Amino acid sequence: MDPVAGEKRHAESAEEVSTPESGEIRLPQKKYFRQRAHANVFSDHHLDYPVSPAHMDWSKNFPLHFAPKNDEAVEGAVTKDSGKKIEFADIGCGYGGLLVALSTVFPDTLMLGMEIRVKVEEYVNQKILALRQNHPGSYDNVSILRMNAMKFLPNFFEKHQLSKMFFLFPDPHFKKRKHKARIITSTLLSEYAYVLRPGGIIYTISDVKDLHLWMVKHLDAHPLFVRIPDEELVDDPAVEHVRTATEEGQKVERNKGDKYLACYRRITDED
Repeated sequence: MDPVAGEKRHAESAEEVSTPESGEIRLPQKKYFRQRAHANVFSDHHLDYPVSPAHMDWSKNFPLHFAPKNDEAVEGAVTKDSGKKIEFADIGCGYGGLLVALSTVFPDTLMLGMEIRVKVEEYVNQKILALRQNHPGSYDNVSILRMNAMKFLPNFFEKHQLSKMFFLFPDPHFKKRKHKARIITSTLLSEYAYVLRPGGIIYTISDVKDLHLWMVKHLDAHPLFVRIPDEELVDDPAVEHVRTATEEGQKVERNKGDKYLACYRRITDED
């Protein structure tokens, strides 16, 4: 591809976001932010991460809830923390469909999407900023961060901080030698149990039955998780959006494919 043409197309996409004739900020278009579906989680992606959750400056992500650290100026940021902490984490959030959907369902809850792909993270960030400007008072509770959750999750979240974690249509890594890169493994589940509070919920869904069975097998075997019966999920307002809000979920719907859902509750260490 001609790099000049590529730069021009990207500039045109930015212009469409920032200078619409209607006066409203247009949402970014996915066609300008397309990237291969999956990234190598074991590669060095030159990611920034804090040495501990206490060192993380969340003011750029949630300016109405966190004051800047080290007196750094952040436009629109409060001067004192609201006292809230991030409670929902969408691991590998893709194009942010779940975050946007849940933002108005749980308006008082801070939620973060984590995505390793550069262009996809940029798209979601621009979308959230546009939604905030177009709907004052809304969408200030959601944000996205480029990060590798398989490596750095405890650097961002304290013990028992989260109440919900979402693993929606993750990379199936079909080849057996690639199974170690799956987002649900025995080792990673122990990390998730660390950041998830007792009573918190892990949501998993996939259109690949083999991956679904893999996730169920590992969650069933972990001593700190117990499966939630399907009948109990009927009253969970998040479940409908888990099935339908993501781009991948909508694609499965259009192709009339199957969706395999399994949700697990984090039990107490003493149970």
